[in-house]
Amino acid sequence: MPRIAITGHSNLTPDTAGLVRAALGRELGRYDPGGLVGVTCLARGADQVFARAVLDLGGAVEVVLPAADYRARKVGADNAVEFDALLGAAASVVTLPFPESNRDAYLAASEHVLDSAEAVLAVWDGRPADGRGGTGDVVEAARARGLPVTVVWPEGAERG
Repeated sequence: MPRIAITGHSNLTPDTAGLVRAALGRELGRYDPGGLVGVTCLARGADQVFARAVLDLGGAVEVVLPAADYRARKVGADNAVEFDALLGAAASVVTLPFPESNRDAYLAASEHVLDSAEAVLAVWDGRPADGRGGTGDVVEAARARGLPVTVVWPEGAERG
């Protein structure tokens, strides 16, 4: 049963989200969907595009929320319906014991995701992280653990 983690940018443009969705579908299509498990923090952007792709292929999604206040603090009104739908479709949800969503909580959530994965898909433009625990840091941590990392950044992709 392949356990695939996601890390990636949250600020994808709408056009980029479509490009990333197609690219993730191709990458995930290499696995048997009956045993596929996607592990995600369910952040806006790459994480949610990944979760939807896993579910659309018939796989299961496991969610790791960084903190107790994550939905209230980080999920905007324009993203609440999709977030709630994906959260409701998750096979399991773990909320880490942080009271507030902050860099420490995000870093701990990424570590938790990597702890339970066999491979990582990274929706990453290759640039250094813009803050501790960003996509570049997670890619570096995954590689340091010896996890295979596949970078997904389709031609024409851009951050918003």
